[in-house]
Amino acid sequence: MYSPDFPTGVGYQTYDNWSKLLKSYVEANIINNNTIIFAHSIASIFICKFLVENRIRVKRLVLVCGFNNYFGIDEDYDTVNKSMYFDNLLDIENYCDDIICFYSDNDPYVKYEAEKEFANTITKNQIMIHNGGHLNSESGYTEFADLLNYL
Repeated sequence: MYSPDFPTGVGYQTYDNWSKLLKSYVEANIINNNTIIFAHSIASIFICKFLVENRIRVKRLVLVCGFNNYFGIDEDYDTVNKSMYFDNLLDIENYCDDIICFYSDNDPYVKYEAEKEFANTITKNQIMIHNGGHLNSESGYTEFADLLNYL
C-alpha cells in the first residue's frame, strides 16, 4: 500500500505538481491495471484527470467527497481547484473497471449538490453517508471500515 505525500497549499497544490509525483509511481509500475486507488476530496478529480490525460488504466477507484468545477468558496480554494478542473470527466469510465463514490449530506467544505453531481456523472455505485461531514478525521472519521470492502 502506498500513500503519496502530495504538496499542499496555494502555489504547491496544483495539478502539475501532483502529476509529477504520481508519474514516478507509474514509472515504478506501482500504478497499473491491477491498482485500486482511494482518493479524498480534491484528489478525486485529480486522479480522474491524471488517469485520462496519461491514458493509464486501473482496476478500481474509490472516491470520497469528490467534486469537479467547484468554485466560489474563497480565493485560495478557487486557485487550488482551478488547476484540477476537468472537462472530460465522463472519459474516466474508459480507464477503470469499477468506480465507487462516497459522499455526505452535510459536508462543511463541499456542497452536497457538487458531490452528488460528481458521483452521478461517473457511476451508479454511490454511498451517501448521512451526517458524515467531509468524511475525514475532523468529522470523526479516524477509521472508515466501509472502505475495506473495496480492497
